[in-house]
Amino acid sequence: MSTIRQGRLRRAAAVTGTAAEVAARNVTARAVAKTSSSDARRSAATRQQLKSAEALVKVLGGMRGAAMKVGQTLSAVDLGLVPEEIRPEFQEILAQLQQDGKSMPFKQIRKVIEEDLGDKVDALFAEVDETPLAAASIGQVHRARTLDGRDVVIKVQYPGIAEAIHADMQNLKLGLKLLSAIAPGIDTGAIADEVRERIAEELDYELEAQNQRAMARVYRDHPFILVPDVVTSLCSERVIVSDFVAGRRFAALRDEPQEVRDRAGEILVRFYLNGPFRHRLLNGDPHPGNVLWADDGRLAFLDFGFFKRIGDRELGELLASNRAVHTQDADALFAVMASAGVVAPDPALAQPFLEHYDAILGWLMVDEPLTIDTSRTADMMRRYTELRRADGFGSLELPAEHIVMMRAVMLLIGLLGQLGATNVWLDTAREWLLGEEPATELGRQECAFFADLPYTEGTPVAQPA
Repeated sequence: MSTIRQGRLRRAAAVTGTAAEVAARNVTARAVAKTSSSDARRSAATRQQLKSAEALVKVLGGMRGAAMKVGQTLSAVDLGLVPEEIRPEFQEILAQLQQDGKSMPFKQIRKVIEEDLGDKVDALFAEVDETPLAAASIGQVHRARTLDGRDVVIKVQYPGIAEAIHADMQNLKLGLKLLSAIAPGIDTGAIADEVRERIAEELDYELEAQNQRAMARVYRDHPFILVPDVVTSLCSERVIVSDFVAGRRFAALRDEPQEVRDRAGEILVRFYLNGPFRHRLLNGDPHPGNVLWADDGRLAFLDFGFFKRIGDRELGELLASNRAVHTQDADALFAVMASAGVVAPDPALAQPFLEHYDAILGWLMVDEPLTIDTSRTADMMRRYTELRRADGFGSLELPAEHIVMMRAVMLLIGLLGQLGATNVWLDTAREWLLGEEPATELGRQECAFFADLPYTEGTPVAQPA
């Protein structure tokens, strides 16, 4: 029996046991609530939520792939799941999900490399460090040197991981029940749908390598953004080899002076939000583990599994919807969405739809200094849930590029909130949103770099190198 399969069976047993524990604690909490004072009831509920959070970490932390991403998303943003007074302790518990997972012995990793690349590791690489640099949800990363002396990292899928991920979908259902115990109002069905949609893409390293190659070409020699180049000849369905980036993890930025954190915040916005409007490549997975602070001062971006290429029509819709939010033109926004078939053409739905989009994108339209607080994501989630439940929105289906961008915005706010970044955020968006000259030094540097790729509706779609 494989290590992955053994682990899957152990996880299934653990999930079942954990779910039973949470159910028992819920019964106890309800009993206490019936017989105690209001303060005692609140205390019991608080203890129950924190215990459920610990159980959720135990369940999701043992999963692989997209299921694990659910936990990492919860740990990176504040969805307002618990009362404000216990929020720091709650987030500290969930933060365990951002840590590296358990690695596999290199003997098993070697076998995947050799099966996929068709030769012995020693014939493919001059040197490989058998101690992993990092272990993630579906694979681990090893530093290596190619035969021609190139310093690289090898990202390798765990053997048997595809089977384990699909099996973990059953465990995820129980994990989401635990999440419902913490926050009964959260839309766990939407979370499960997103996980199912992402599984195939996440397992296809050839697709991810193509995405990364396209991004690396666009940002090659950029003044403050770095995307490592891919070694195409050493990539396969389960192996990606790309350039090594010397630097520190994202968390190192949190202790830096305000001006350093503000600069990093603007770079994050320019990469995850501004970029797609110029080069048509949308990366929907902002996460602390996917950003490095390179030794040369640039921010390096990794992991391109959750990705969307944007065509002319999609770009036009995104631009029009964002500009309508900026001008607070509910009718203009609704016209875009109704023409795209997202909602029924009922004018009464226009204002609530604008309020939903404004909750997600409004911070980017503020023309004065604003410090990002991760609690903004709680308002986003609340408004989205309310919108889905409101009359007339039951069949709401946002276009894929809107879903990817909104998810990116939510996770991006998590990163900006961790930095406590302060900026006039409208100044980071003036070039594409208003068609104005850049208002910041980083904006001027970027516009000079992209002189032949301006922000226009007619910009060609970026293609892989």
